[in-house]
Amino acid sequence: MRLSIVTSAVVAALVGFGSTIAIIIAAAQAVGADAAQTSSWVASLCLATAAISGILSVRYRIPVVAAWSTPGAALIAASSGISIHAAVGSFLLAGALIVLAAFIKPFGRLIERIPTPIAAAMLAGILIRFVMAVFESAQAAPGLVLPLVGIFLVVRLYNAAFAVLAVLFVGLALAFGGGLARPLASDLSLSTLTFIRPVWEPTALIGLGIPLFLVTMASQNLPGFAVLRASGYTPPSRPILAVSGLASIVTAFFGAHTSNLAAISAAICTGPDTHPDPAKRWMVGPFYTLCYLIIAAFSAALIGVIAALPPELIRTVAGLALMGALSSALSETSKILPAVLTLTVTASGLTLLGIGSAFWGLTAGLLALGLDALALRLRKRA
Repeated sequence: MRLSIVTSAVVAALVGFGSTIAIIIAAAQAVGADAAQTSSWVASLCLATAAISGILSVRYRIPVVAAWSTPGAALIAASSGISIHAAVGSFLLAGALIVLAAFIKPFGRLIERIPTPIAAAMLAGILIRFVMAVFESAQAAPGLVLPLVGIFLVVRLYNAAFAVLAVLFVGLALAFGGGLARPLASDLSLSTLTFIRPVWEPTALIGLGIPLFLVTMASQNLPGFAVLRASGYTPPSRPILAVSGLASIVTAFFGAHTSNLAAISAAICTGPDTHPDPAKRWMVGPFYTLCYLIIAAFSAALIGVIAALPPELIRTVAGLALMGALSSALSETSKILPAVLTLTVTASGLTLLGIGSAFWGLTAGLLALGLDALALRLRKRA
């Protein structure tokens, strides 16, 4: 047992929560969640993260570090016309599909065969609007936003994982120290869970539930498996998907969207800095679980602090937090017309038949890719 196991767990939890909480709040606002439902959403995500990490790390003796789908939260935040009840129905569908991917091998392999450029372009189309919002906010509040962008660019040269956390802490200091924040609510209390009745709306299931599942698998679970393999572990993929999918189903009733493997947080916990002996790094899991149980208890108060901040600061933190994911997504889409089509349709915000742009972007990209493949076959026959 080393102190580095504890510090790695604490740092990973702070980075994971601090760098994405603004995006979760934006997602909750987009679907009309009230204060109690938003608090329940965040607390449920933290409880699911704690349960998945603790159970799987102890059971398999490897450092399984869970998180929530940050790109999935961005997808929800970019949606419109979906109620919190319809959103919960979509979250249940996404969790059920993750469980199916665990237990039905052909289904899991089918998801893995979705072309990487198309999945990456759909993700980029979701994220690009948040990154653009950083510079739109800079026009409204340059004295607040531009210094934070500068801090982000400098800190990431030394440690990319801490860059957004540094922006958040400095932003808090500027907002409260400079009188830019609203007064804090006087009734900040411990978190509670609120049951939210799901509603099954076909347009929400297709336009949000299915893209949420695809984004979670492509941008969270698959990279999470890659981090574990790069550290020399053989992750039990089916049990991990089953447990995270079941956790997502349970917590969906309390407002939480999908839970999954972490990537950046996992990188903090799976390397030699955590423990020189790979066989003992699994002990980070229980401490990571404890961190998220504490965060879950006080998430309502933390949300109250975030809610008091100026909206330009919230958009800046969210956009900078997603900039790395956007960079990775764009690196997969170069020189491929179907990927560009997917990106532009998704980013356009197009809504047809009540179904959002993420679904239509994926459909357009797959259609263009299919036509390209058909044309190539015809040319070969000719």
